[in-house]
Amino acid sequence: MDAGIGGEAAVAVAGALAQLGQRHQVLVVTHLAQVAAAAQRQIKVSKTVKSKQTFAEAYELGEQERVGEIARMLSGGMAEESALNYASELLKASNERSNGQGRSRR
Repeated sequence: MDAGIGGEAAVAVAGALAQLGQRHQVLVVTHLAQVAAAAQRQIKVSKTVKSKQTFAEAYELGEQERVGEIARMLSGGMAEESALNYASELLKASNERSNGQGRSRR
């Protein structure tokens, strides 16, 4: 759904999904930090291969884990200070939008 988009388009998709999620259950698999930040809950899925068998593990991230994971998504794997700061801002802005504050568009 969010393949090949970024920037403003990613924020618009994230907003639309968040709005849809207010009335319906929505499950989204994404690599976009903007979309992940708009989620009410974030689940990290990781894959490992052992002895030619593939295993998947999924768990819900806590608030601080979300900041780190979104920073990793933003920076390509390195949770640098600037990425951590931006991840915190994305989550804050998303929370404000979902609480009815800071709405600039409808």
